[in-house]
Amino acid sequence: MREIMRRVVPLVVLVACVTCTSQDFADFSAKVIGEAVGEATVATLESAMQQAGYEQILKEHNGVYSKHGWNHYGPGYFELDKETGVLKSHGGMGLFWYSAKEYGDFVLELDFMCDDEATNSGIFVRVPGVPTSDDYIYHSFEIQINDAGEGIHRTGAVYDAEAPSAESSNLPGEWNHFKISFVGNHIEVELNGVKVINWDAEPRGKVMDFADRGYIGLQNHDEQSSVYFRNIFVKELS
Repeated sequence: MREIMRRVVPLVVLVACVTCTSQDFADFSAKVIGEAVGEATVATLESAMQQAGYEQILKEHNGVYSKHGWNHYGPGYFELDKETGVLKSHGGMGLFWYSAKEYGDFVLELDFMCDDEATNSGIFVRVPGVPTSDDYIYHSFEIQINDAGEGIHRTGAVYDAEAPSAESSNLPGEWNHFKISFVGNHIEVELNGVKVINWDAEPRGKVMDFADRGYIGLQNHDEQSSVYFRNIFVKELS
């Protein structure tokens, strides 16, 4: 992983990103899918995202990658490569959640990569309160990661509630980009630049109700699933 991540992205991509906005983030990520992200490119990306109002929530103010402000509930854990900023899941089922802040209306952008098609994970949004049991899964929404699933259980779905309108995942071993917005009760999800969810949320499937605010969390699902995350940015809207 470290060797892959250290390869240099072509200069044209770096130059193109100098003036990018948050709207260009998915396009930029798509250009470097499966490629390394050099330190200079990461810095350029972060600068552009910060100018657009985003916060990198896997770094401290001194620029060091850190799990400070994060906590883990349940079995398993997430390993952080402090050189590349890549998280890797181990075991499960657990939740690695950003405990430093609750979000109401927000836009979340991140990259993820799976080892194989059957890898199972997800991104939880508006987790209400500190998780002390598995009850949080019934009161928050999960954006699914599982290319072996179908319909409401496939990558890009709002798990058990709303199926993605298209299949736009990249192959195992390649990076994917999620853009997730949650405003009021409206959820939109873009996967690799393709809008796959445009839904007015309501209690459905496993979700009995949901809160106006809550935490963001990353799922480590099981011993057989390894999922990687990087470039985790949040833009708070309210």
